Amino acid sequence: MTASEIFESVRQKVRTGQLHPGDALPPVREMAAQLSVHRNTVASAYKKLAAAGIAVTNGRYGTTISQAEDVPEQEGPARQTHLIDVSGGNPEPSALPDVASLLQAVSLTPRSYGGSVINPGLEKAGREWFCPDAPGMFGLGLTHGAVDAIERLITGYLTAGEKIAVEEPCFLSSINAIRSLGYVPAGVPVDRDGLLPGPLQETLEAGAQVVIVTPRAHNPTGCSLNPQRASEIRAVLARFPHVMVIVDDHFSLLSGSEYQNVIAAETRNWAIVRSVSKFFGPDLRLALVACNPDTSERLSRRMASGTHWVSHILQDMTEEALASADVVRKVNEAATLYRDRRNALLAALRTRNVMALQEYDGLNVWLPLCHEPSGLIRLMEARGWLIRAGAGFYLTDPGHAIRLTPGVLSDEQCDALAQDLTDALRESGNSIVPI
Repeated sequence: MTASEIFESVRQKVRTGQLHPGDALPPVREMAAQLSVHRNTVASAYKKLAAAGIAVTNGRYGTTISQAEDVPEQEGPARQTHLIDVSGGNPEPSALPDVASLLQAVSLTPRSYGGSVINPGLEKAGREWFCPDAPGMFGLGLTHGAVDAIERLITGYLTAGEKIAVEEPCFLSSINAIRSLGYVPAGVPVDRDGLLPGPLQETLEAGAQVVIVTPRAHNPTGCSLNPQRASEIRAVLARFPHVMVIVDDHFSLLSGSEYQNVIAAETRNWAIVRSVSKFFGPDLRLALVACNPDTSERLSRRMASGTHWVSHILQDMTEEALASADVVRKVNEAATLYRDRRNALLAALRTRNVMALQEYDGLNVWLPLCHEPSGLIRLMEARGWLIRAGAGFYLTDPGHAIRLTPGVLSDEQCDALAQDLTDALRESGNSIVPI
């Protein structure tokens, strides 16, 4: 029996009620003896179960089936808090375009099943958007946002229990989607220039069949690839042409960094995903996906007219937004706002000799710490701030970090946040470690 077969057997028993939340699985040696397999096979199966969220490893206390109430950490702000909330990771509402102006572009002619999946005007705009960056001929698809695109791409390519290489720390929604589908996220560390090529190669050699890469404004760290790092990643991927490469360019129109191609010429299956939610609003659940022709065909079969198509009303609004000079100006203003808020907070911290971090990209400021941040977070709450701990963004041992989303703050509030954070760091005995 293989590790994948053990994984499937346990998962099926959970689904059919033969195993319940809190039930203990046999120790690795005992299970290996029962099944007449090597203990490493059982250990690998248990690791897959834990990565998929089906089981929880408890060190010397063994492995148990996950509790039903163990809801994974989600993005978004806290509800009903009197604190100043810099924890949510959301775009600033005032920086989004006026929805009323986009609604005026909605066609009054009803669309029916069996018609074109993509509006001709949106397809034209999408092709113009991707042409400078796609590494070859491509088909264009539509999905309900970036996470939906990733789900549909990987489920059309992988079988349950296979590994997916992701950045670590990793975007929360990607972690949750991968685990909920029964795949195993394998973390590859990042530094200030993005995904590290050496650990990426090790992860691919260990069997990962898909790589998800954020080329710029990585969430949560804000790092972006430079040309040298992108070249190094391409060189690694060229040795694994069968591995699917998914590029999640979620911050595209807002980013201050140039797009860097990581898709090797040898790569057979690839996709570039560009959601519009960060700059047109989370309610516009739409992502354009450029793929090599075979991958595009598989994706289109899953998004054919019917239950999975993307509403033409949303398409009308997105097409208008991409073409509107007023919306383009609004997006540029939003990019400036997010850059200025990040830099204002970082500058305020630097003036207090707290850190020497350089500029990053994205909606957030990511601050790695020397120690676990629970005490720091309590001290910040006492000072009126709600911040997010970084542990949920890690796949293996939780890292020590906090993430701040300063887009809503004024210069005065950035300064006040920096002062309160400086005081709380000193009081808690913690300190910031630059990436």
